[in-house]
Amino acid sequence: TKKMKEWTVIIDMDQSGSMADSIIYASIMGTIFASIPALDTHVVAFDTEVVDLTDACQNDPVDVLFGVQLGGGTDINKSVHYCSQFIDNPKKSLFILISDLYEGGVEAALLRRLREFRENGVKVLVLLALSDRGTPAYDENIAKKISALDIPCFACSPNKLPELVEAALKGKELLKEAYA
Repeated sequence: TKKMKEWTVIIDMDQSGSMADSIIYASIMGTIFASIPALDTHVVAFDTEVVDLTDACQNDPVDVLFGVQLGGGTDINKSVHYCSQFIDNPKKSLFILISDLYEGGVEAALLRRLREFRENGVKVLVLLALSDRGTPAYDENIAKKISALDIPCFACSPNKLPELVEAALKGKELLKEAYA
């Protein structure tokens, strides 16, 4: 019999041109998570359209990168809505949104969906960048609104990511200073 997955991890990454560095690290992260038997991993990329790269993650990060089409425009809300279908057990789900939060879609709906995720028990993280490049450019207004929902919203360096994910899965308080 197939062993039940303990956690669902959903990586939802913004493929707008400004996120190029983050996409490389997120693709590698998605492939690593997909190789862990206890995790049911989904990797999604978005701009104004949503592309499910989950199958590509079963193979190689390069396959994921070839699935990414860096472009303009962003509809974060549309992608978060798409990802909601993967959440069967909210209390055992981790949703990682990697985006600079420049929303071209419906901001109020995005905030409502993220709040509903959190209220239902989903562990939600918003990474404004997954990069070593210092302070990212991002929409500070939306970031503040997301933080006000008790959703951690900050940039993270790739070498701190495993520690961040472990802390999130264990339900620990996430302090953004610890992951910069």
